[in-house]
Amino acid sequence: MAEQYHGMAIGIFELDSECACFVALDAAAKAAAVQIQGVERNRLGAGACVKMRGSISDVKAAMEVAIRTAEPIAKVVSHTVIASPSEETETAIAMTITK
Repeated sequence: MAEQYHGMAIGIFELDSECACFVALDAAAKAAAVQIQGVERNRLGAGACVKMRGSISDVKAAMEVAIRTAEPIAKVVSHTVIASPSEETETAIAMTITK
């Protein structure tokens, strides 16, 4: 599964509401050419973490829309974009998705 994302940027955002994550990821996917890699429940109980992949410009655009969409309905716990994940980072990401 990780091979299909090789060379792609990754955007990750975490919200305190799983429902808001789906609203935000829907807006992100409609705003730019990104693939949703995964949604995971987070340590906050009701929240979740979303990982999306694509070109750096698409991931940045999608992230901007996701955060703007989420802010009125949930707390944004964290968010980041990694332009070119290292092999070690890819391995770590793949491990969290398969658990």
